[in-house]
Amino acid sequence: MTRTLLILGGTAEAGELARRMTSAHSETLRVISSLAGRIEATGNQRRNRGNRIPGEVRIGGFGGQQGLEDYLKQQEVDWLIDATHPFAVNISRNARRACEAQKVERIVLDRPPWQKHPGDQWVELPDMTAVAKSLPWLGRRVFLTLGEGGLKAFARLRQPDHLKSWFLVRLISPPEGPLPLGTEGKDYEVILGRGPFSLDEERALIDCHHINVLVAKMSGGTATEAKIIAAREARIPVLFLSRPPPEPGPRLERMEDILAWLDMRVKRLDEAATG
Repeated sequence: MTRTLLILGGTAEAGELARRMTSAHSETLRVISSLAGRIEATGNQRRNRGNRIPGEVRIGGFGGQQGLEDYLKQQEVDWLIDATHPFAVNISRNARRACEAQKVERIVLDRPPWQKHPGDQWVELPDMTAVAKSLPWLGRRVFLTLGEGGLKAFARLRQPDHLKSWFLVRLISPPEGPLPLGTEGKDYEVILGRGPFSLDEERALIDCHHINVLVAKMSGGTATEAKIIAAREARIPVLFLSRPPPEPGPRLERMEDILAWLDMRVKRLDEAATG
């Protein structure tokens, strides 16, 4: 009997889970990967065009908790793995509530945060406003890797001219209009890219743009860790936006443990069907 697994993804870890799940259970498991939002063909994606996600792929939102509940029921989903970004608060909340309502077993792949090393100059702050207010005292050439939705806090600051910052802003998709950071070219520059990024790439960005402070989310994982290593090597401070509190429920940090979690459930059902 075929069972259905829904992976809430959009991360490198989610794609790897889909590959390993389909390889291990190709005859008994239907794997659906859900990618929220639109996927742009950035430079990194074009280079990795052959690296497709196996199984079924669904792109777009569900329409909130109720929409996800309906989808779980329509697709007869047996298990859900939340492998979204640690800052994807809304989808994780909706997933927990929808799974509870539909009695679908759920597990979270909890990407471990980065660990501080000797030489790191880290400051972790609770919100965007606190991060923005700290910038003028740490550096003027800022590498912003927060996504477009987190930039308004920087626009609200009224800095005197001698404290104004210049921003290198990395986004996955082209912005829909001018960013609230001043005049493009003069006050900021936008570059596009989706991880993983190489250490050489991150070193070159910091060097070429004379970056003296990095601003990032405490995302963890390996896909964007190179910028943290490059900042350490360049001896520049890193301002981190702290992670939001996780949703209640079971969670595992290691992909191998998630695979073992699913293996046990698939085998248990197979044994029950043949017994």
